[in-house]
Amino acid sequence: MKKILSAFLLLTFALFFSQEKKPMFWQDIQDFKKLDQETPPPKDAILLIGSSSFTKWTDVADYFPGKTIINRGFGGSRLTDLNYFSEDLLNPYQPKQIIIYCGDNDFADNDKLKAKELVERYKTFYKKIRAKFPTIEVDYISIKYSPSRENLWPQMKEANKRIKTFMDKEPNAEFIDITKGMEDANGNVRKDLFVEDMLHMTPEGYQIWAKAMKPYMK
Repeated sequence: MKKILSAFLLLTFALFFSQEKKPMFWQDIQDFKKLDQETPPPKDAILLIGSSSFTKWTDVADYFPGKTIINRGFGGSRLTDLNYFSEDLLNPYQPKQIIIYCGDNDFADNDKLKAKELVERYKTFYKKIRAKFPTIEVDYISIKYSPSRENLWPQMKEANKRIKTFMDKEPNAEFIDITKGMEDANGNVRKDLFVEDMLHMTPEGYQIWAKAMKPYMK
């Protein structure tokens, strides 16, 4: 009986610690793998990688008729997570274009984070993309200024400026600025473009994003 109890306890501890070791967003990545197994991803698609602003854009394909979209946004993700899971986010696909939206969660996770540090995180991910896809179009959508994160806007604005400078110098790369389209006539962020949490967007907000993105879509 003692041997059975000991074996049971060892198994319980093993299961507990194996679960503890799984990194954040591990399940999201497994879900992507399952989707790819069920429906092999098409070649020459536009691959979206990023955080919840992509995750919640569940009808993104409807905004871009005639385009093949693969949405691999996972809510809450930071650029550190994109770097950690880079192989899982890039290796299964053969896209003609990658569009990235990520960065605001990095600042929300650490309000002391400097813009320069965030840009280095982005450059690291960009280099990982280029190592696998040297010539495809790679675009970065500017960090949006969510009303619920107004205290972080200074770092966000600086990060946007630095990333734009970087992308302007890169071949086959663009910085897509969605911030101006989300402002009113006085230059203030339109709160009506956000749902109740003042972080995620309404369909009208996504329409503004789509309008800004269309000129860059392959």
